[in-house]
Amino acid sequence: MAEVLGLIAVSVSGAMLLAWAVQGVTKHGGAVDVVWSLATGLACVAAALFPHEGGLSERQLLIAVLAGAWSARLTTHLFRRTLISEPDPRYVAFAQRYGSYWSPRMALFLQIQAVAAFLLAVTVFFAAHNPAPGLGWTDIAGILVLAGAILGESLADRQLRRFKADPANKGKVCDAGLWGWSRHPNYFFEWLGWLAYPVFAINLTDGYYAGFLTLIGPVFMYWLLTRVSGVPMLEREMLASKGAAYEAYQARVSAFIPLPPSGGDTTRPVSSAN
Repeated sequence: MAEVLGLIAVSVSGAMLLAWAVQGVTKHGGAVDVVWSLATGLACVAAALFPHEGGLSERQLLIAVLAGAWSARLTTHLFRRTLISEPDPRYVAFAQRYGSYWSPRMALFLQIQAVAAFLLAVTVFFAAHNPAPGLGWTDIAGILVLAGAILGESLADRQLRRFKADPANKGKVCDAGLWGWSRHPNYFFEWLGWLAYPVFAINLTDGYYAGFLTLIGPVFMYWLLTRVSGVPMLEREMLASKGAAYEAYQARVSAFIPLPPSGGDTTRPVSSAN
């Protein structure tokens, strides 16, 4: 186990060094997210399929497929967005903030993302190696949580694309659909998907206390998305560029967890843009 986890740690760290080099040449921060989602997916699949006594279990195969499906969807979405969009505003703001020091700062920041990828792979490892025989109701529940998260994130991404594609919405905040309940529903559903792995893993009947280690994934992902690279970076950029219009959106709509909007009409146009 230590060998495979060590190899995964080295691999994701190297992948994020590659992402740092690519974005340094292309000046497009979106490449960072593409590399991260692909590297994390490969690391999770490798962790799930690491053999143990008795060969591969049904649970290992199931979780490898689910982790691969998550990565394939996210990587495809991010790659397509990178091809057609301007440089990611989060990374533009990052470069402006640190000036001539932005490159080493970015390298360090991406190693934090490598740590995230490693911890997510650890989460998948312990979920896939739950020794409970066969597949049970907790596995079904885990599938439902992860499938719901993938569908929710896909819906949020599609709603935002549709909103931006309508010329009538130019200069407005997307508060349609899920975006009227959360300012970052894509990040919320991304986090929700990692809650599926503790559902797969925690197994008190067979004394599999290592299953509690799968809580590392959703806890760390919540911290990363809400305190480091997701919500804070994007919110700062939106406030700096859109000012009062985005403040009005903030006042009405939850930052992360989808909740009913606090007053006002969430379909009302606002003179800003996500």
